[in-house]
Amino acid sequence: MTGQAFAPQWPAAFGARPAGDRLARVRRSPHFFDGAFRNPVPTRRMADGALRLMLRRQRAAAGLRRPSGAIPLTWRRAADYADGPESGLRATWLGHATVLVEIDNRRVLFDPVWSTRCSPSAAFGPARLHALPMRWPELPYVDAVVISHDHYDHLDMATVKALARRDAQFLVPLGLGAHLERWGVPDERITELDWHESAEVAGLSFTATPARHYCNRGARVLGTVLWASWVVAGPAHRVFHSGDTGYFPGFVDLGDAYGPFDLTMMQVGAYCDAWPDVHLTPEEGVRAHVDLAGGVLLPIHWATFDLAPHAWHEPAARTVAETARLGVPVAVPWPGAFVEPALGLPDGDWWRDIAPLREPGRGKPVDVTVEASLGGSPLQDPPRKEPVAG
Repeated sequence: MTGQAFAPQWPAAFGARPAGDRLARVRRSPHFFDGAFRNPVPTRRMADGALRLMLRRQRAAAGLRRPSGAIPLTWRRAADYADGPESGLRATWLGHATVLVEIDNRRVLFDPVWSTRCSPSAAFGPARLHALPMRWPELPYVDAVVISHDHYDHLDMATVKALARRDAQFLVPLGLGAHLERWGVPDERITELDWHESAEVAGLSFTATPARHYCNRGARVLGTVLWASWVVAGPAHRVFHSGDTGYFPGFVDLGDAYGPFDLTMMQVGAYCDAWPDVHLTPEEGVRAHVDLAGGVLLPIHWATFDLAPHAWHEPAARTVAETARLGVPVAVPWPGAFVEPALGLPDGDWWRDIAPLREPGRGKPVDVTVEASLGGSPLQDPPRKEPVAG
């Protein structure tokens, strides 16, 4: 099997427009105005002069947008999750925004993307800069799958179709369930939430919370699908996943209402001053973490896909510098490495060793053997793994 075989194919990848009861619920949302969802504060998708700014940043980052060598990985197998974390909370960052969180004897998978490209087609679009450090058959049993929004680097049709063959519950923002239902997820396994709505699954509380972003899976669904950050709370621990968001003062309110958090997973990459309202810079990611009353910060949304005109290593470098300045605990693991906040944090600035340089032959694509991460057809799932006892 090649890496492309697990990639999404269009037009099905465009998803579906909410209809019937689902659309009626969208229209009743207090965040839905004049046919579209609105952000918590006024927001521009693009700044004035965006094209000029984009071209300037592309020139400045020329030759710097890919690592100079192979990104180190910690390969994970299902057996690694058999006993669960000693402390009750552990995260495995699998790359970009995909994180497997073990929390209070349950497993939650955020924004799962196993495909080679984050695109509606196998033929074009951003491709991985490293293999996903868990072959598909090695994914252990998960209790819940959480999706932040419908952009291709967060919502992957092929991965959803494969997960539909399992029995995990999906928790998504309003309207997004239409995509999942088209791709084969039974309606009874889809829970759609508006901002500040909560649901309980497997003894955990899931709350969709505001984010400053947008959805755009295609013109026919434009405006009818919500985006969200997420709070997941168990009896002993709570975590926050930012999804994609720009900074806004509401993070303080979220910290007051739902914090403190043992771990926050904050978007720190794919920023540009051409779209300053809808993605966090590294410094803003740290600021939002502090606003949220976060414990350990796990930077996400960097290293895996080249989505913005900044140096490959810049999100990590700037995040580490800002957390050092403010005294914030931060974990910057290899993809696949465990982060268990109570047992200490990963040490070392591994990303500095492969930071791109403007030298002949540097900054070119590296062989990441992407197909190794796929490990077979999504039709060939491993035997069902029982959840950790608890």
